Amino acid sequence: MADSKKAHETIAVMTELVLPNDTNVYNNLRGGKILHWMDMAAAISAQKHSNAQVVTASVDSVSFKNPIRIGTVVTIHSKVTRSFKSSMEVFLEVWAENIPERKKYKSNEAYYTFVAIDDFGRPTPVPELIPETEDEKKQYDGAKRRRELRLILSGKMKPEESVDLKALFFKDIKDILAK
Repeated sequence: MADSKKAHETIAVMTELVLPNDTNVYNNLRGGKILHWMDMAAAISAQKHSNAQVVTASVDSVSFKNPIRIGTVVTIHSKVTRSFKSSMEVFLEVWAENIPERKKYKSNEAYYTFVAIDDFGRPTPVPELIPETEDEKKQYDGAKRRRELRLILSGKMKPEESVDLKALFFKDIKDILAK
């Protein structure tokens, strides 16, 4: 395992053309198809960071802002925003482009979490992530709170065990001490 990697080393860009078998009855890209493409791009970023096989651990809420029509070119940008012991948070942006009409728009964005695994399917340590730009530092700082929220919502962490999110779950310190 390397000691650290920079966020820009984890960038992955994936481009797909929306074909008839990718669409629903309204000729829009099926949600499951875009989620599949997003998972693939995010996994590539996570593998670049960890130098290991990875498995999807969670997908944050994904809202579709704009439909993507048949014949549109979809470009997915992904990058690791933070690493923990064996897990990595990956941020994705999905852009749609109608080339003949010269229209490009953002369809959606999301955070995916991956766990690096060894040859026996067990979690394995990953390198530390070093953010460099202001945007990378902002994403990095927010990743800890997003991780705690994911763990609380999945039942893997109790709200009172949270470091950064206690204020969302408890009115004041008296509530925490009373438990």
